[in-house]
Amino acid sequence: MGMDKLRDRPGRYDGGGKMAKGMVVIEEDRCKGCGLCVSVCPVHILQLAEGRFNVKGYPPVEVTDPEACTGCAMCATICPDVVFTVYRRKRQPRRRAPAAA
Repeated sequence: MGMDKLRDRPGRYDGGGKMAKGMVVIEEDRCKGCGLCVSVCPVHILQLAEGRFNVKGYPPVEVTDPEACTGCAMCATICPDVVFTVYRRKRQPRRRAPAAA
């Protein structure tokens, strides 16, 4: 699958029609600013920092909209420097409707 197809894939859903919630933690000082994560994020919330550099002298990746993260972990999967830790909210069990008498 090409990068364009990955970028256009919708986020993951929780089964109830809502986007799943996730959170990424970035170890900025390990980032080399390659931008691979930016290119595969399905909700387009990653960007390279402008005017800010890490201890290695690279512009680190940053999250622009933390609330929009789906926890898909595509960023962590593609990152050659292993800078991402991805957390995902656990799904709540579905409640059954009471049986009609």
